[in-house]
Amino acid sequence: MKDEISLRPSTGDDFAPIFGLLSTVFHEDIDGELRDLEGVVYELDRSLVADDAGLVAGHVQAFSRRLTVPGAVIAAAHVSGVGVLPTHRRRGLLTRMMKRQLREIADAGREPVAVLWASETSIYPRFGYGPAASRLSLNIMNREVRLPAPPSEPSGRLRMGEPHDLLAEMALVYDRLRPERVGWSDRDDNWWKWVLGDPKDHRDGATRRYAVVHEGPDGPTGYALWRIKDDWNSHGPSAEVQVREVVAADPETYLALWRFLLGIDLTRSVTVRLAAVDEPLLYLVDEPRRLGAGHADALWVRVIDVPGALTARRYATDVDVVLEVTDPILTENTGRWRLTGGPAGATCTATTDPADVALSVTDLGAVYLGGTRFSALAAAGRVRLLTGNDPTIAFGWNRLPSPTEVF
Repeated sequence: MKDEISLRPSTGDDFAPIFGLLSTVFHEDIDGELRDLEGVVYELDRSLVADDAGLVAGHVQAFSRRLTVPGAVIAAAHVSGVGVLPTHRRRGLLTRMMKRQLREIADAGREPVAVLWASETSIYPRFGYGPAASRLSLNIMNREVRLPAPPSEPSGRLRMGEPHDLLAEMALVYDRLRPERVGWSDRDDNWWKWVLGDPKDHRDGATRRYAVVHEGPDGPTGYALWRIKDDWNSHGPSAEVQVREVVAADPETYLALWRFLLGIDLTRSVTVRLAAVDEPLLYLVDEPRRLGAGHADALWVRVIDVPGALTARRYATDVDVVLEVTDPILTENTGRWRLTGGPAGATCTATTDPADVALSVTDLGAVYLGGTRFSALAAAGRVRLLTGNDPTIAFGWNRLPSPTEVF
């Protein structure tokens, strides 16, 4: 049966059927404003469909973006839009599409890693993706937490407005900070349109999105994006602040933005879906339990080119280790690789020397951003530390990775 279904690059005629498929797979209406918004970032030449006699039965795509990794910013295939119609499951279509995409990314030679957000976490390890970054969700009881007092003479001020009106200031701050924030992806004009997109049908009863910028003596130093979902109960006003993003260049800006968000009138809770695991707010409030923190997976990494990926990033300490990697899909990655490097740079070459560590390409992806530790994977029996040469510390970084958007 699977031989009757061909895989081919998508064409302009596939645009509507692809979004019809994704609407079905993800149980949401992707039409009107939202489809136009998705179309802004859609890359036709990186979209692959499963064609069943003219029916688009499956789809996978990649976006061409750059990703911040420890000590560097690299090209990374941002994989998204993965799905198969319910009528075509259990025919091997997903496996065929994912493997072909990986092969095409590897053959192009531009991107040493691929990244994605997993809708179902049991699927993607089969294709070599490892859980590389986590996130916190926060459900804050904002009337029951206190922040430190602000400076007696603040160095900046807050300015509120429509997100599109404040785009220049927000983009300036984001681009200035992005090279140091592991897990962040670059945003050109089209990606900013996507991030700031605000279809009415997807607000779930909340207001439009708002923005606030913190301005210091030398220009903008931070911003926040949020909306409000109104509610009243027998105790009075009980609205929820839904925070999309908080970006700050320094502690004073960070404190000012959170003081603003936690103090909005008529609200009793503040929710955040994409907080960092080491979010500074955890250490600022007087009652951290009232933050209602929950932990979940975020960015998954697939190493496409082992020597290219390991050479591209930097390391917290000097490292000289032989990694024995197994990769059943991109078999050129299978073998022993000597990684030598440190904070200033690295090299990675094939070797016949005895291995210090044995691991799968899935687990190499998991440790790549510094958010998952070799030692933890070894304790789980996934990685074998064959000698005393443990690269756990070298692969870490000064802050945990903190992906700030789902793509």
